Amino acid sequence: MSRCAAPLLVVAASLPPPLSAQTPPRPWQATDYYKLVFVGNPRLAPDGHRVAFPVTTVVEDKDRRHTEIWIVPADGSAPPTRYTSPATEAANPVWSPDGTLLAFTSKREGFEDDVWFLRTTPPGGEAFQIRGVHGSPRFSGDGRRLLYGWRGPEPDSAKQQSWRDRVSPTAITRGPDPKRFDGRVYTSLPFLADERGLVPPRETRRPSHLYVVPVDGGDPRQLTSGTLSQTEPDWSPDGSAVIYAEDPTDTIEVSRQAQPQLWIVPLAGGPARHVETGYVESRVPAWSPDGRTIAFICSKGRGLENDVCVIPTAGGATRNLTSEWPLDPLQPTWSTDGKTIFFGAETRGNAHLFAVDAGGGGPVRQVTSGERTLAGFSLSRDGKVLAYTASDVTHPAELFVAPLGVGGGTDRRLTSFNDTLLSQVAVIPADTFWLASVGGLRIEGWLMKPYGYRPGQRYPLVLSIHGGPHSNYGSVFFPEFQMLAGQGYWLLFTNPRGSSGYGHPFTYATRGRWGMEDYDDLMKAVDVAIARAGGGVDTTRLAVLGGSYGGFMTNWVVGHTNRFAVAETDRSIFNWYSWYGSSDAQGLTDYEFAGRPWESDSLYRALSPMQFARSIRTPILIVHSEDDRRTPIANAEQLFVTLRERGVPAEFVRYPRSFHGLSRTGPPWLLVDRLERIRTWFAHWIGTGTTPPAAAGSVH
Repeated sequence: MSRCAAPLLVVAASLPPPLSAQTPPRPWQATDYYKLVFVGNPRLAPDGHRVAFPVTTVVEDKDRRHTEIWIVPADGSAPPTRYTSPATEAANPVWSPDGTLLAFTSKREGFEDDVWFLRTTPPGGEAFQIRGVHGSPRFSGDGRRLLYGWRGPEPDSAKQQSWRDRVSPTAITRGPDPKRFDGRVYTSLPFLADERGLVPPRETRRPSHLYVVPVDGGDPRQLTSGTLSQTEPDWSPDGSAVIYAEDPTDTIEVSRQAQPQLWIVPLAGGPARHVETGYVESRVPAWSPDGRTIAFICSKGRGLENDVCVIPTAGGATRNLTSEWPLDPLQPTWSTDGKTIFFGAETRGNAHLFAVDAGGGGPVRQVTSGERTLAGFSLSRDGKVLAYTASDVTHPAELFVAPLGVGGGTDRRLTSFNDTLLSQVAVIPADTFWLASVGGLRIEGWLMKPYGYRPGQRYPLVLSIHGGPHSNYGSVFFPEFQMLAGQGYWLLFTNPRGSSGYGHPFTYATRGRWGMEDYDDLMKAVDVAIARAGGGVDTTRLAVLGGSYGGFMTNWVVGHTNRFAVAETDRSIFNWYSWYGSSDAQGLTDYEFAGRPWESDSLYRALSPMQFARSIRTPILIVHSEDDRRTPIANAEQLFVTLRERGVPAEFVRYPRSFHGLSRTGPPWLLVDRLERIRTWFAHWIGTGTTPPAAAGSVH
């Protein structure tokens, strides 16, 4: 975010109402995903007059997504226009301080570097590259220099001997001919990562260092060096120094606790200085406008509160500005006068902008409002204009701007990419409710009515469980939810304990207790939803589904109750022991289960759904990506074998060319295929709306 002014006023929510007062001709279908347009994080020009933002569409016949950069006047005086070539991909726009240059990333055939620039003032011209820029840049305050992170040029040995990035240089074993060897040799962890697959051996990797180059181009000057990577850099206001984060655990093979620390390097030369904050984690630094103070996100360690802290640039005592505030702040940004610090945060099922007095002593104030999810906050240099994307249950994300400061005002929607699609289909809202669960904890839930709902008739109900567990559901557009409600199902989604957005104690209430009180939260939510429907739920036709943690919980649910007639489990966990040895995220259970399998054997055993497989009778659709490294497919294989050995109806869908994020970011055709298979699986076992199921009888 760019810097902004101190005065603020709550921004009124103004997502548009449904486009038609009459029922659209048809419900949402799986293939409608192809027609969605995705508006990414905006970047407001420093003068606040224009907004640059990425727009992503689906190219159905090529089974891929295409991203371009568009620009729109912030006052809405003209429609948005495409700014980059439709023949190439373009993303990550960055404005120069005077607004005359726009940097962006674009991989183009025949070019080693993917950073490009466009002139935004007449006469414009074609995109060009600046010599010496090898990474997405940050402009200095005067616009004369560019700062970026880069791993350096690829060594000639790696170019000429490709096997060198597949074989650890510390390996003891040797083959007869390295050129013929097309395998991999590892001597340390990690060896795989989700969305990347098998990764180069740790010993072959190059750290990312910081470089500076004149805006007119030239030989880049390296600011940092060593075995560690430097990240999250920020220019000092006068351009004399750069602050960055560096994690000393980077080179440790098995690190259980990230410990990013802040350092300042002077551009005039000399060693970098460690900023002693007193916190285990110090990250995302931001310099105050006068250069005297640094704001950053501080934490005492994994699983402990994140806060906004400030420390004098010259060193001194750290002050925590949000210690009494229960939520988790994101990247801090200073107001122009240095009196206010802005930051985003999740709050319940929403996401909004917040602010706190930089001097301390004042409460955290919520700047934006409404039942919606805001993202990509960007503020003008004078602090009078705020840009962001906003989504809610019935609207995909679109671009908005809002006035800040004295007088405030209503926000303005600048894009309408999805209006045509929304006018053709039924978009179904969600009613919010709260329930009291175990220990008196209040749990938030949402219930969507079935498409074509008529009082007095009974419809199936689907419970959807989110992943994480430390994430949440809420005010955001989910094509999957619209499709299921469009099939005539009550659609229930909720944030059981363990979800984010409700304060730190709530988020970590499930530590060491996955499947315990969170399971009770979910079952009580089902009971409350049935009661709220006033007899409109057919309790013999209940379904449950979820992915990742939600997949684990789906497997857990059907092992603990037979109230659900059908289930779908996505990228799930069935056996924590096998998961631990094949995942890229062992640190998750190291923390959540208080140790590794050989240290916390009882938890890994007690919390594995496999332990309750003998009780499963619910027909299950198992969906998994073959290249999922977060929850590897072996868990799905074990679940499928177990179910079929026991004679439980099951179908196992394996998707190639996809990773853990298939349901959100996977290949479009596979994503849509997954939606349609869920629809047809549920339709077979519980019917659709008032239509009875095709299944001859229940397995219960």
